[in-house]
Amino acid sequence: MTPVCPFVKASRPEDASSRKHQKEPGADSASIPPKCPFGYDSQSQTDPGSVSPKCPLGYDSQTFKLGPLSCMLCQALLFDCTKCVPCSHVFCKACILRFTDCPLCGADIESTEANSNLQSTVDRFIEGHGRIKRSHVENADREELSEKKTVIYEDVSLERGDFLVQQAMRAFRAQNVASAKSRLTLCAEDIRDQVAKMGSTSELCSQLGAVLGMLGDCCRAIGDAASAVTYFEESVGFLQKLPADDVEITHTLSVSLNKIGDLKYYDGDLQAARSYYERSLNVRRDAAKHSPDVPSQILDVAVSLAKVADVDRSLGNEDIAIQGFQEGIKLLESLALKSEDIGLEQRRQSVLEFLQNQLAEKEPK
Repeated sequence: MTPVCPFVKASRPEDASSRKHQKEPGADSASIPPKCPFGYDSQSQTDPGSVSPKCPLGYDSQTFKLGPLSCMLCQALLFDCTKCVPCSHVFCKACILRFTDCPLCGADIESTEANSNLQSTVDRFIEGHGRIKRSHVENADREELSEKKTVIYEDVSLERGDFLVQQAMRAFRAQNVASAKSRLTLCAEDIRDQVAKMGSTSELCSQLGAVLGMLGDCCRAIGDAASAVTYFEESVGFLQKLPADDVEITHTLSVSLNKIGDLKYYDGDLQAARSYYERSLNVRRDAAKHSPDVPSQILDVAVSLAKVADVDRSLGNEDIAIQGFQEGIKLLESLALKSEDIGLEQRRQSVLEFLQNQLAEKEPK
């Protein structure tokens, strides 16, 4: 799963708390007044109805930090919370089952127990996170609401979605796939609700397409190929609604098509695999026409040519396969990269070597 948040393009107000405070030259640390770590001080007397709500535990979509509900192993929010016996330290079940000693204290793990109470707290926290939005009412009305202790909930999909994707990516990197899938599913549900209210806007289609692709990656990681294909195809459906001149979107779209092709290929359905690979190739050719000066687009085209040609060879279409390999080699050999594009150059060499080896296999000895 590519660790790119689908919400990064959305504009967010600056979060002053995420910036590092720098001392003025010559400032004495002793002259800086101490501040309450919980934010209760005599300086901030802001009207509570006029400030944006912030997570009291520090979990937000602006800063990537650990909190009291985090698993210390995958660094995501606890999922399937499990307590070690006898030390009582808690982790995600999928994380702690890889250990025989507690990673925090080193004690032998005699057994593990489900901590349903703590997991219930985590689940309730996730359900409410980012959903409270203060209403703008007159002071009299605000006092009346305060007396009734009414809380107004409204789905704030941007903040909550960003937060859920952040947790999912952490879990996925730590191979806690069930946790990642759970968070992404909630995120997808939130965006679908927004689509139902606001329609299929470009921003929502982009977000949902990316999240569905991540869900496909989760299903593929646990061996559920059928569900993976379903998620990838739905992702493709939303991404195809977006402008074709956006480099990031077209890349994500082509990758999803290739992933479906890979799954069909491994399942032995070569015709279907070729169809998806060819669709990806067409997307990448169009993207290269829109952005001819972007080297990564040319590399993507070469990769797709290799995939299509490889299937053609498996299907017995040798002449067509050779043409595809040769076209890919020609593109890569003519690609001029800057000296600082080290990563792209390594990728270019890798793909070029593969294509050359494929041609060499059929040359007479």
